[in-house]
Order: sequence, then C-alpha cells, then structure tokens
Amino acid sequence: MMKTKILAAVLIVGAFAGGAYYGAQNRAPVFTSSAGGATYSGGYDQTADTAMSDNTSGVVLAGSGKTWVVEDGDVIMDAVKQAAPGDTIQIMPGTYHETVYIDKDGIRISGVIEEGKRATLHGEGRLNDAILYSGNNVVVENLLITKYKGNAIMGQAGNNFEIRNNVIVDTGVYGVFPQLGKNGVVEHNVISGIEDAAIYVGMSDNIHVAHNEVFDSVAGIEIENSRHAIVENNYVHNNTGGLLAFITPGLPIKTTYDVIFRNNFVVNNNTPNFAAPGSTVAGIPAGTGILVMAADQVIVEGNIITGNKTAGIIITDHNNAPNTTIDPESDPASDEVMILDNLMMNNGFDTIDEVKALMLTEFKTRDNADIVRVGVSRGSCIINRHRYVHVGVSDWDECDFTNTDAIDDYLLDEPVPPRDIDQSEQGKVTYLGICTGCHTYTGRMIGPPVEIIQALYMDDPQGLADYIANPVKKRDDYPEMPPQDYLSPEIRLAVAEYMLKVNN
Repeated sequence: MMKTKILAAVLIVGAFAGGAYYGAQNRAPVFTSSAGGATYSGGYDQTADTAMSDNTSGVVLAGSGKTWVVEDGDVIMDAVKQAAPGDTIQIMPGTYHETVYIDKDGIRISGVIEEGKRATLHGEGRLNDAILYSGNNVVVENLLITKYKGNAIMGQAGNNFEIRNNVIVDTGVYGVFPQLGKNGVVEHNVISGIEDAAIYVGMSDNIHVAHNEVFDSVAGIEIENSRHAIVENNYVHNNTGGLLAFITPGLPIKTTYDVIFRNNFVVNNNTPNFAAPGSTVAGIPAGTGILVMAADQVIVEGNIITGNKTAGIIITDHNNAPNTTIDPESDPASDEVMILDNLMMNNGFDTIDEVKALMLTEFKTRDNADIVRVGVSRGSCIINRHRYVHVGVSDWDECDFTNTDAIDDYLLDEPVPPRDIDQSEQGKVTYLGICTGCHTYTGRMIGPPVEIIQALYMDDPQGLADYIANPVKKRDDYPEMPPQDYLSPEIRLAVAEYMLKVNN
C-alpha cells in the first residue's frame, strides 16, 4: 500500500478512533460456534442464470473420439491439426519446444507419465506461450511446462475447461490463465516461479480452483473481474501475496463478486515482490496472506493463515490501493466481505509502516495484525472477531451464518453450449478473450493502456493488425509483446478495428 493513499485514510479514521475504539472495548465478545450453525443462503443460483440454455446439442466432450499418440521427437501441433473435435492427444515423455494452439472443441491434451517422467514443454526462454486454447471442453493434464516468457496455459474464451495435474515452473507472467471462460476447473497443479499470478482467473464465471500448490510467485491464486468462484483446499505459500480477489479497473467486465476462499493453507507469503513495475500486482506488499480489493461478497472460511508478515487478511478499496486507476463504471469498495472462522496466527510480525499507523488509530501498539481493513466496506460481517488482532472491523456486523456447507461448488449441471459467434462480433470476442489479458483501458496491467494504443494507431487499424502479428519492443518499461500470428489476418484486423473504437 502506498503511503500517499493510505495516510489520508489514517487521518480520517484517527479523528473518530477514540470513541469508536473505547466503545468497542466495552462490548462483550460474541462467541459463535461454526459447528451446526446456520449455513450461507446466498451465492450462485443456476436457475436464475439467463446466460444458460437447455440446448446442449452440438457440445463435443473431450475424449469422445479418436486417440492420437505423439512420440518424443514429433510435433504436438501436427497432431492437433489432424485431430477432430472430441479427440485425445497423448504425449509421450520427452521434451517439446513449441506453442500449441487449440481452436477446436473437445480436445484432450494428456501427457503420459512413465515412472515419474513427464512430457515436457520447454520454451527455452524464447517462446511466449506453451498452450493456448479457444475451443470449448478442452482438457490439459499431466504435463511439465517450463521456461516460457508469457503463459503456461492460457484460455481465450473457452468454456467447460479442465486443467489438472500439471507441473508448471518459471513460465513468465502467468501459470494457468483462463480468460473469459465459464464453467471450468483448475485442480491438482503445482505451480511456481511466476512473475504475476500462478493461477489467474480473469473475467470468468463458475470456476472451481482446488487442491493446487502454488509458491515462489508474486500472486498465488487471483480471482479478477470474475464471479461465482470457489477456491478451496489449496496450499498457497511463499508468494508475495497468497489469495487475491479484486477488480482491475478499465477492463470490460466491471465486477468481482460471489467468491469463496475456504479450507486453504495460506502460509509464509513473504517473497519480495518481483512483478513488472507499475503493474497492479506490483503494489502487493510482501507478506500478504489474503487480499480483497473492490470485490464484493467474498467469504473467507476455514483457512489456516499463518506466518504472513504484513497481515493475514487485507481488505481495501481502489482509493487506498497502489497502481490502480479509478474506473467510473466500477464500484471501488469491497462490500459484503464475510469473515468466518479461520485459524490465524503469527501474521503481521514485520508489517509495513502504513499498517502500524492504522493500528495506532485504534490505540493498538502491537504488531501481528491478522485482519486489516482500510477504505469503504459496506455491509460486511465477521464472527469471533475477538480471536484476532484486527483494525478497521470493530464496527462490522456479526454474520448471521457460520459456514458454507450447503455449497459444494458453482460448476454447472450441463456444459455451456458452443458459442455462435457472428462474423461482426469476431473482433470483440478476440479482444475480450486475448487483449484484455494484458491491457486495461486506462491503467497499466502488463502492456500499455488501450487509450495509448488508440492514440498511436487511431487512423491505422491495418498498422495495428500488422503489429499484432509481428510486434517489436518499443518501450523499456514494458515487457516485449508476444506475436499473435496464430490469428488469421482477418481476425487480427477485426480486433484492431474493435480496439481502436472501444471506450472503456
């Protein structure tokens, strides 16, 4: 958190701190048992999802067709080109230096593991992406992916995806990155050494992230501009920040809500921040267990949160967060945050000065902050607050429920039907599925803001389309853009024309 933003909040809070603090001190603690209490009655209601259809005709499930076998020395992409929707591609142990692009439905990419040896996609430090998929019902499993510059596995508007049992090491900006997808699973992956987020769920709905180990990255698991996500039973350790739910301003989807963080180990996330300077995640203080920024209806339940040196949980808004711009179409506050029973200990033992200043506004001189709230948060609640060292939550209501036992997951009963994309919508869908993974309209994400790109190419969509296919590094303060030459010339021109007219 930046001093210039947070100190304003400190001064405002300090003016009222005395009465609020002493009033809270006189209040008897409320002891609430999470065993057998009321369960959460909110969350996703599939019957009310107007985006769903009963028509699942045309859905091609992975593994329903022919099996192709790729031997060491073969090219995986050759098998993908030959495969029909529904086919399985088995990759034998060996090392493969390539980018695999899947634009067909129902393709299963399955590495074969023999006596611990995996099929390895190795980017040699020169390739940007290992696997890109835009097809629906795609499965990627059992691979070792390393030394790419951009992404290990990126979804580009593909629905009903399953990404499981992969080992991902040092693949640049993101490890697993489903973008603009619905109804997907990310489970049983081990991911480390990522410059932004090990698992990054972007602008997606109905996602289940479970049983992963993520470490030695800037952000462990990040739910960004997404809805109806459950993140559970993960081991999240030795990152800069562990679990994150937030809104990045300037993206086409303006909300993050209905996120459940439960039963995770969030431990020792104290790695120095090595994100690209100026990016959103570059503002995460090392030692952050869980961060909620401008996201609504986030439930934190049953986690073991220990050893995070800045704080166990930080709740903030856009006005008090670094490296963010204000989007007039996004609510900047974190509303309806719900903190249930969690085991928290030994957090905040080497916290930043800004948190110490906030603690002083409530006359708390010790460190070890478990929960820190700064900025606006309406309608939030907590149970058993007396267990934790906290600041900014003394006036929160007591939650009227104690668990989320009634919710197994937010996955759909039936697959999302295939998209019927009109030719006139091709530029928009490509922009949402690919470009917004690195560009917001006004702020810095990975690449420069869209408004700067518009200023450079406003009268030259063909020039932008050519650059998309064959980019050259223009600015030292931004990473090199990877070529998107797997897109057809027609699609590149369509997305360039759409990008140049978008207005937030």
